Amino acid sequence: MSVQERKQRERAERERLIVATARELAEEQGWDAVTTRRLAERIEYSQPVLYSHFRGKREIIGAVALQGAAELAAELRGASAEAEAEAGASASVEGARGRVTALARAYLDFAERNPAVYDAMFQLDGGLAFAAEDTPEVLKDGFAALLETLRDVAGEGVEPGLFTEVFWASLHGLATLTRAGRLPVGDAERRVGLLVSRLAVV
Repeated sequence: MSVQERKQRERAERERLIVATARELAEEQGWDAVTTRRLAERIEYSQPVLYSHFRGKREIIGAVALQGAAELAAELRGASAEAEAEAGASASVEGARGRVTALARAYLDFAERNPAVYDAMFQLDGGLAFAAEDTPEVLKDGFAALLETLRDVAGEGVEPGLFTEVFWASLHGLATLTRAGRLPVGDAERRVGLLVSRLAVV
């Protein structure tokens, strides 16, 4: 391994550590607790070293958001594939409903388990463009993970991308309102069932 390759690997490892530490601190104490000073203390790097990787907290939030988007996409695809396997690759109504239900549950479970990451993705300014030409590929792939399952239940004459946006907005609303205590937690499963039965055309 060349000196240049070793330096690049060390730099990538430092960036991973900074992002992982920021994420851990945010999940423990909220994003207000994530400062370059506290990060530097936790990982035992100087603040100038942190600034050599990220220009500030906004870029760190963006890095956490990208990491979260990749994880969410993987979980959505995994849940849909598992539901499809359980249905025996059936094209039946129940098979399609099962895939969409599994997708919705996986999304809401991710948001509940990772509140700080979810905030980085959808509530905070991480400097990332959404629904634009310069949207990072990992964010586009996150949307694609929803679209892959939802395109089959959009209904005749409905543009699948638009349907996916509406379904995603519904999931986001459920996730944020439940977390804020605006919706009773005990009815979560009934809400998923209602969302799938009313929006998904199967």
